Amino acid sequence: MNQSNFSGKTAERLRWYLPLATAWVLEQERFILQNGVPLTDVQLADAKLVGVAKPERVRVFSVEQIPLPKHPELEEMKQAMKLTTPALPGLTLRYGIYLRASHWGQRRVVVHELAHTAQYERLDGVRAFLECYLYQCLAIGFTSAPMEQEAIAITQRICGPDLSFSMPKTSLAHVPPAKSANIRTRGQR
Repeated sequence: MNQSNFSGKTAERLRWYLPLATAWVLEQERFILQNGVPLTDVQLADAKLVGVAKPERVRVFSVEQIPLPKHPELEEMKQAMKLTTPALPGLTLRYGIYLRASHWGQRRVVVHELAHTAQYERLDGVRAFLECYLYQCLAIGFTSAPMEQEAIAITQRICGPDLSFSMPKTSLAHVPPAKSANIRTRGQR
């Protein structure tokens, strides 16, 4: 399949998803704004570092599992966005953020989700954000999507590199400290 045909099919599928996805996001955002908690002072400071224009509007809601749209028509969208991944730590719905209870208070997760809030603001709304984000996820994949990569980069800039994905930790052999600071090398007196 050539690239223009693939892009055309992706855009066609996106037109089908957008109204349903937008309605679901707005419904979930409304729920979180009514029932969630405001950002802490530290999280507000992080939101400003991320570039969120209205951090005071953000609310966070703890859940055991991130809720998913029930519409069977959105199944492909859910797969493309990795929403069906059981370990998904959070989901941003403009100013409402779902955080899994097991990730509550983890700065990296909150900063990453706040980066998506800033993207919603920059694109001026839910529909525009979803159109761009969903297109990227459907066309090139969630992990390669530029908006996802941007959120990862912002998180790394603010929180430092994610060491949980580094080399496996091994115990280092104990190296004893030097016995004396006045150890002489050969030829010294």
